[in-house]
Amino acid sequence: MAEPAAGNTPSGKVVIRNIGLLLSGDIDQPILDADTIVVNDGKIVAFGKEKDCDTEGAKTVIDARRTCVAPGLIDSHVHPVFGDWTPRQGQLGWIDSTMNGGVTTMISAGEVHLPGRPKDIVGLKALAITAQRAFDNFRPGGVKVLAGAPVIEKGMVESDFKELAEAGVGLLGEVGLGSVKAGYEAKEMVAWARKYGIQSTIHTGGPSIPGSGLIDKDVVLEADADVIGHINGGHTSLPVAHVCELCEKSSRAIEIVHNGNEKVAIEAARAALDLKCPHRIILGTDGPAGSGVQPLGILRMVAMLSSIAGIPAELAFCFATGNTARIRNLNCGLIEVGRAADFVFMDRAQHTAGKTLLESVELGDIPGIGMVMIDGIVRCGRSRNTPPATEVPVVAGSAH
Repeated sequence: MAEPAAGNTPSGKVVIRNIGLLLSGDIDQPILDADTIVVNDGKIVAFGKEKDCDTEGAKTVIDARRTCVAPGLIDSHVHPVFGDWTPRQGQLGWIDSTMNGGVTTMISAGEVHLPGRPKDIVGLKALAITAQRAFDNFRPGGVKVLAGAPVIEKGMVESDFKELAEAGVGLLGEVGLGSVKAGYEAKEMVAWARKYGIQSTIHTGGPSIPGSGLIDKDVVLEADADVIGHINGGHTSLPVAHVCELCEKSSRAIEIVHNGNEKVAIEAARAALDLKCPHRIILGTDGPAGSGVQPLGILRMVAMLSSIAGIPAELAFCFATGNTARIRNLNCGLIEVGRAADFVFMDRAQHTAGKTLLESVELGDIPGIGMVMIDGIVRCGRSRNTPPATEVPVVAGSAH
């Protein structure tokens, strides 16, 4: 899937030093023995111990002050429209606000809230291509929004998917939000999308907006979309037994969202762990929605799964970073050479009962964000939305 154009002045060489805890995003090795990251022009070029890294000639030096650095969080399920505006809640600035919650990449599950959204085939293709282009050219708050996710409708043929792919569309909106609701119809269109490199997500559970409907476990299994969208419902969930059956019988991504059934979210995560496939768990908010906009939704999901499901915090962060990056074919979400330099700097919130950041998350508290960086460029300092972090990083110096 193509990454959006940077749209930024190159970051030059950036050195992040004095890191207290480096989370990798990799569920197989979630914590790295490193205290330094070196970035050049928006990409990671080295990480490790400071003495082993080339830190000379940096344009920008950031002192992490022994706080935690993690890959920027990824929201696997959002419903953007245009710009940083959502008609669903009549709100401006929701994407920038979510960046203040540590999210550096968002993935559209369909631009379904556009007033007068076209449902004819020519119109839905035009909307998808326009949304893809618009967010490729515009990053609210610096956030990478992968948009242009058409909601499939009856009457579409294979050539429609070929045309969309050739135009740069890489996603399908939630299967089931349009007129295609039968498993056999969805299966054929999902296969056409996959043939041309378009990734699919299916709505799971009861209806969420007018025109949507119940998508049950049998439809989900037959359609075989790449992502089992909001497996815990958006809002209304399938029965727990059916959710567990989906985890067991499908090999696809298990997407758990904030705007769903919290009890079932816990059960789905536990089912994936019991099946020894935690790498399949990815997180989204499914916002904006009737529940509103949740700038801290991904952090809240991490804290909920860690504290209530008993999942170590460092693993829960992988659900929102490396797992999603790998499933969504993104060049971010992991601390690896060549990956995008998208980072969230965190520390335990002031006055939390946890003695460390990870312990505080496992107790159910969200961390304080001290800085967010996208493509090696600082996008915000101390977050305006999280509780204040105990320590925050500082720009310690530069070559200028």
